[in-house]
Amino acid sequence: MDSEEDMLDAHDMESGEDDFYSGGTDDCNDSDDGEPDYGFVEEDADDSAMIASHRSQKNFCVLREEDIRRHQMDDIERVSVVLSITEVEASILLRHFHWSVGRVHDEWFADEERVRKTVGILESPVVPPSDDSELTCGICFDSYPPEKIPSVSCGHPFCTTCWTGYITTTINDGPGCLMLRCPDPSCLAAVGHDMVDKLASEEKEKYNRYFLRSYIEDNRKMKWCPAPGCDYAIDFVAGSGSYDVSCLCSFSFCWNCTEEAHRPVDCSTVSKWILKNSAESENMNWILANSKPCPRCKRPIEKNQGCMHMTCTPPCKYEFCWLCLGAWMDHGERTGGFYACNRYEVAKQEGQYDETERRREMAKNSLERYTHYYERWASNQTSRQKAMADLQQAQTQNLEKLSDKQCTPESQLKFILEAWLQIIECRRVLKWTYAYGYYLPDHEHAKRQFFEYLQGEAESGLERLHQCVEKDLAQFLNAEGPSKDFNDFRTKLAGLTSVTKNYFENLVKALENGLADVDSHAACSSKSTSSKSTACSSKTRGKGKGSSRTGGSSRNPDDNL
Repeated sequence: MDSEEDMLDAHDMESGEDDFYSGGTDDCNDSDDGEPDYGFVEEDADDSAMIASHRSQKNFCVLREEDIRRHQMDDIERVSVVLSITEVEASILLRHFHWSVGRVHDEWFADEERVRKTVGILESPVVPPSDDSELTCGICFDSYPPEKIPSVSCGHPFCTTCWTGYITTTINDGPGCLMLRCPDPSCLAAVGHDMVDKLASEEKEKYNRYFLRSYIEDNRKMKWCPAPGCDYAIDFVAGSGSYDVSCLCSFSFCWNCTEEAHRPVDCSTVSKWILKNSAESENMNWILANSKPCPRCKRPIEKNQGCMHMTCTPPCKYEFCWLCLGAWMDHGERTGGFYACNRYEVAKQEGQYDETERRREMAKNSLERYTHYYERWASNQTSRQKAMADLQQAQTQNLEKLSDKQCTPESQLKFILEAWLQIIECRRVLKWTYAYGYYLPDHEHAKRQFFEYLQGEAESGLERLHQCVEKDLAQFLNAEGPSKDFNDFRTKLAGLTSVTKNYFENLVKALENGLADVDSHAACSSKSTSSKSTACSSKTRGKGKGSSRTGGSSRNPDDNL
């Protein structure tokens, strides 16, 4: 049976509850459970680390190079002790089974002989030891004393020079050197890092780098940070939070797809949105919506002046009417003038341009719709970057300045940092909601209305918070002394932070649930309406019977009279 480590797959992991908006488990590093750590004044602290420290739940660890080496050596030692083999053999086993300690144990105890044969760890040498004073190298066929003929577990004799050349060439070929085998073509004995350390020189560092990186790249629960030039790795805990992780290098990304952090929007939507932003399809849509093909050479032409007289670029130089695409020599006063074309109007009424106009109108509407969402997506990204810079300035300059002017300890001004952190996170969420809105089907009117309502409420709350921390704070920073209104500002900013957090909590939960509340509400409304109609119908029939009885009883006294 495969172990839990082996069965772990990042693409099959289920996302848990909210990380930024709800409580959860501790981070991999030992830390106190209490107030968030706002120690951002350290030199290596950055924007993403600030955001990560603000979150109440972290389902990942950021690993430095020394952390990776420590984890790697711990795993090697564990396997070596449990299986009673050397550390070199343990490292060969772990590399073969993608650094899964559990799988190594399972496979080894299930069939040790098969594993040894597959991996290349031989119990006894293929070539028995020789008592000769000289041995012949299997590559250069020169004779050497036994001490100059090193070998691996198989015992095949090769001289030091040939071993060095073989190992050096393989290392220079790439990471495949980690699965190095005996030079003998018929032998599958593995070559461990002890031989590399003994015989390689300049390439030894390159081999060690491959060896270290394999621990991350072959491990299903670890990934390198995708930021350019970053050497940190992320150890992810499955099923205990969202996919969004923040590296110490200032880059936040999605563990599942390694794109920029995009919660609450799913990875497929982000992939389509990024592809659309970079695809040539939008260029074609713009060309179709804002240009017309030359009737002769078919090249697209944009109309940039008022006159309908168009001249194609050389070598075509064809002159035509922009409206009807007819030859310009056939136009003049008889066609309605140079700024009009009654031929076009007549042809349009006859339906000759219906399909062309329809396509152009569809392309224009599609382009306008995409532009609407993209501009807001990009605008929130810009605002987020500005907020991150403002947060950096606040924690390095403004807090100290405000503390001096308002005679308030910096420890009591953390509500300002909390507001900035909330703004940064909300800008990120709001940015991706526009990508979500673009792909929300038009025919689902109830969902779209509910989405736009939640998005509008969240955006309105965010703008109020952003304005308060950006503009209202400035008057206290520029004040000459303590202000009696500062406590009111503290209450106002803390309240706006809390309210904005609630707005975005509702928005995030709704989008992650696929706006399912709309469907359940519609079903309940339909059921309620149906029940109400049935009840009203029964009530109406009851009233009819009662009236007949009342009518009959009222007529009887009259008849007797």
